[in-house]
Amino acid sequence: MTTKLVLRADVGGIGKRGDIVEVADGFARNHLIPGGFAIRANSGVAQQANAMRRARDVKDARDREAAESVATKLVPLVISIAARAGRGGRLFGSVTPGDVVEAVAKQSGIELDRHRFLSFEPIKTLGTHEVRVRLHPEVEFALTVEVVGG
Repeated sequence: MTTKLVLRADVGGIGKRGDIVEVADGFARNHLIPGGFAIRANSGVAQQANAMRRARDVKDARDREAAESVATKLVPLVISIAARAGRGGRLFGSVTPGDVVEAVAKQSGIELDRHRFLSFEPIKTLGTHEVRVRLHPEVEFALTVEVVGG
């Protein structure tokens, strides 16, 4: 048996806030409704669901615009990081996502979250490297990082 619900929050694998979904009775009764993630769908709730979807869409558009603004500021920059290196340009240690976030904050004034880097491999050599950043599902860009001997 299934139950129709309106989601009050994003639920992974089920849907986003404002979506009307059908889930198993037990899942609805034991997890979604008591946890405040959903309410039972009825005729009056459909209007609430539409309002939630509109609010979600407005917030998503605002977040996308903010991410695009940050991307347009960071793409032309070359973020410079000083690191100690041995012969052949191999670093003693590596440049981590935390190091890149700190350098971006110092050089551009923009705070990034290190979890926004896509498949970041620690940088272990001197030179110019590209780091992929996704600030929003629709906004992804390459950040240029130059590691110099220091």
